[in-house]
Amino acid sequence: MKTISLILICACTLTGCSRLPAFLQPRPDAAEASTDSDSAGVRPKERPAAAVPATGARTVADFDTVSAEEKAAATAAPAKAGARLGVTVASLGSPSEPGLWLKTPLVTSEQPGRVTFAGSGKSVAVTLIPIDGPATGGSRMSLSAFQTLEAPLTGLPQIEVFTAS
Repeated sequence: MKTISLILICACTLTGCSRLPAFLQPRPDAAEASTDSDSAGVRPKERPAAAVPATGARTVADFDTVSAEEKAAATAAPAKAGARLGVTVASLGSPSEPGLWLKTPLVTSEQPGRVTFAGSGKSVAVTLIPIDGPATGGSRMSLSAFQTLEAPLTGLPQIEVFTAS
């Protein structure tokens, strides 16, 4: 009997929670004001659209959305060598993020750069994206960059990182 009474009391109490007093309900004019202030502020730059892997992607080729022409352009020798930032161990980043990029603690702002893998002797132009961590911490590299460098996807290759100029 006590159990049934307790269940009924809890059910009635929870039913009453669905109606909030007026002072706890959000005001419609407050929601509009917050969206207006966002449009007046500084907005982040929009990145160019990149090809996104298909929804049912399962193989490495399905996830690699960078074209052969883009890879060839990225592997072309740079006109001017940039500053050496250091050596880092790269793991495979999210295969669902398209493009040629390296997320690394070696940089503090997003910038163009170049990475070199001694195992194949290849080099590729990438976008360097900062992540938190010590400069000695590891980095995450895109699937397309791994393939262009001919680095082992299941390994942790050491790569050398440079600025673009």
